[in-house]
Amino acid sequence: MIDTLTAAYNIDLSRVYADGLSNGGGMAFVLSCMLSDRIAAVGMVGPALFLPWESCPDHRLVPVIVFQGTADRFAHYHGGKSWVAGDKEFPDIPIFTAHWARRNRCAPDPTESTLAADVTRVEYTNCSEDAAVVLLRVEGGGHTWPGGGALPEWFAGTTTRTIDASSEMWAFFRDHPLRRKLSRADP
Repeated sequence: MIDTLTAAYNIDLSRVYADGLSNGGGMAFVLSCMLSDRIAAVGMVGPALFLPWESCPDHRLVPVIVFQGTADRFAHYHGGKSWVAGDKEFPDIPIFTAHWARRNRCAPDPTESTLAADVTRVEYTNCSEDAAVVLLRVEGGGHTWPGGGALPEWFAGTTTRTIDASSEMWAFFRDHPLRRKLSRADP
């Protein structure tokens, strides 16, 4: 798809990003693994993560921003089985992001800051190749897009309005273009 769009439109190949909610978040993770040389950064909201890290080749360190509600009934904040996934288990999100931070060779201890009354930013700093790892923990948040359209609360849980995931994600993406290494053929 990247090649098709590039052939038809003027695409800045240093700014190809992947993001998604639920299975879309899982897809963004897969793309970060399989197309790390083409995907600049990824964003995941309540990601349904099934691909094991062992299936993810370490080609290029990929920056990531993750939004996860602590009351997500589909993809649990602390992992485990979910009624939507049968026998498959979701990973514990704090452990998953800590693993990503180790993969990106970040400082081991994240810094925490309050972004809003119900949102804590957990950020791993001093990452190699500026490949930042950020988790935005939404206290009481459901399986929803922060700041997005309201879903039925009885089904998806609470949608926070204190932050806008789209704006936060774009600010993160804007700071993380794909930095390619120049070859001898480049000017």
